[in-house]
Amino acid sequence: MAKAKQLFICNNCDAQFSKWSGRCLECGKWGSIGEEPVHEATLKQEKSAEYQSAKTVALKDVQKQKTPRFPLPLSELNRVLGGGIVPGSFILLGGEPGIGKSTLSLQLASLVEGTIYFSGEESTAQVGMRAERLFGDSKHTKSIQLSNETNANIIAATITKQKPKIAIVDSIQTIFAEDVAGESGNVSQVRACATKLLTAAKSSGTAIVLIGHVTKDGAVAGPRTLEHLVDTVLYLEGDRYHALRLLRAVKNRFGSTDEIGMFEMLESGLNEVSNPSELLLKERGEA
Repeated sequence: MAKAKQLFICNNCDAQFSKWSGRCLECGKWGSIGEEPVHEATLKQEKSAEYQSAKTVALKDVQKQKTPRFPLPLSELNRVLGGGIVPGSFILLGGEPGIGKSTLSLQLASLVEGTIYFSGEESTAQVGMRAERLFGDSKHTKSIQLSNETNANIIAATITKQKPKIAIVDSIQTIFAEDVAGESGNVSQVRACATKLLTAAKSSGTAIVLIGHVTKDGAVAGPRTLEHLVDTVLYLEGDRYHALRLLRAVKNRFGSTDEIGMFEMLESGLNEVSNPSELLLKERGEA
């Protein structure tokens, strides 16, 4: 039988070591390093494998086409995205817990007919209660499809089969991939699930909005590890005890990153601030 070499991998940051240690030298977490055997036969097979050369296309022969978009009634979100959502795009919406990401996503779902909302954090009844508080008996909510599925393979298969315009996954920390070891939310699971969803977005033409939580110090096992995979990275910022929210793009393959969207958190959801100067100056007294 082929001998198996021992490799030790941190399940929090994916760092690899040749020997076991109680604490990861990369992320500093205790008790996160586990043993994983690697067979020499597998390593030799990978080294000896021969691959065909890739097909290349001359840049001058590539057809130049204008990026298609479908605009949204939310002008602030529309502007930050660069004019609308591009079909097949992969959008990451990050922010601290409780800042309003799920509320903004549900409002987005109500604006596009046939949106699928995958909620791993709340039950469908809880999402329905929030939708009733935000929209009442509005006809826009009747076209939203809800699911509590947390298996990334099933989510990707659903998107590929049904091909909705937009699919919202809330959140990346709650879904898992069966073929990857570790609990939901660790780096390996986050990367694997994001890769499966990315493939589904590009093959089906569905724009996927992926919600991810970010702590104040920027959690390692969070959206920071996904920024290179997605097309657009949006961050919703603000003080949870204050009504003002700022939406900014730190990465956008289809538009500028110089725009900022302003919203005011009300009982009926995030309301657009069309005149920021009036909102910011109205509390000041006379000079």
